[in-house]
Amino acid sequence: QVQLVESGGGLVQAGGSLRLSCAVSTRTFSSIDMGWFRQAPGKEREFVTGISWSGGRTNYADSVKGRFTISRDNAKNTVYLQMNSLQPEDTAVYYCAARYIYSGTDEYDYWGQGTQVTVSS
Repeated sequence: QVQLVESGGGLVQAGGSLRLSCAVSTRTFSSIDMGWFRQAPGKEREFVTGISWSGGRTNYADSVKGRFTISRDNAKNTVYLQMNSLQPEDTAVYYCAARYIYSGTDEYDYWGQGTQVTVSS
């Protein structure tokens, strides 16, 4: 079983920065691809960014390219989301998600409880 716990959310002014962390409880973190998603009020959950098990590959939603950076520390079983130049439209609950590299699908199977990010104008 994989357990994910996000932290680092909060209230920030437009133009500011936040760093989210996701601690993952598993013995096989280096076999897991990780992702960040977000869900704003009244909207569907959307993909933000993902990182491969080794950290060698990343991808981003167009809306966050150049502003957000995903990274991971496999020694600490933790994935990070550095968010810069935050805008009010980035306000959402942010979720980290995990999938095993051998799952055979692109679906994420494990999810955290989410952390609120609010950007004031």
